[in-house]
Amino acid sequence: MTTTQSEAHLPALEDHHRSETGRELQATLVELVDLSLIGKQLHWNIAGRPFKPLHEHLDELIDSWRELSDTVAERAVAIGVAPDGRAATVEAESGIDPIPAGGLDTDTALRELVARLADVSERIRGRMDRLGELDLASQDVLVEVVRELEKQLWMLRVSLPA
Repeated sequence: MTTTQSEAHLPALEDHHRSETGRELQATLVELVDLSLIGKQLHWNIAGRPFKPLHEHLDELIDSWRELSDTVAERAVAIGVAPDGRAATVEAESGIDPIPAGGLDTDTALRELVARLADVSERIRGRMDRLGELDLASQDVLVEVVRELEKQLWMLRVSLPA
């Protein structure tokens, strides 16, 4: 993320805090965009029972991750930092392990997604904690993200086969 022109209308953050906050928001943005891409890949390539409920649930998750990424990006802009959600940036900066290409049975896809969502949620929780020292309003955005991701994780985990 690059810092936009500092103007009087920006929140009163020191340059260092603005830069650090921007980095935490950017890292979160990249992972949310990547989650939405992974979700779409799974959505297109799952097979097996129960196909339809997981197929439809993936669409709901993807929509949520896109909305959350928009909220994160808008917070970055609000503090004077330009978000970067381009494909090349997501590829270079995301810490999410890629999923296997091609078809996956629904149980495997669910396990793959749960593992990645748990990792992302944990990383964002760490960023959320760091933002508590830098910018409480940005921390609040990540609190919202973590709350939603952990709810999704719970719903996916209870769907895992025994």
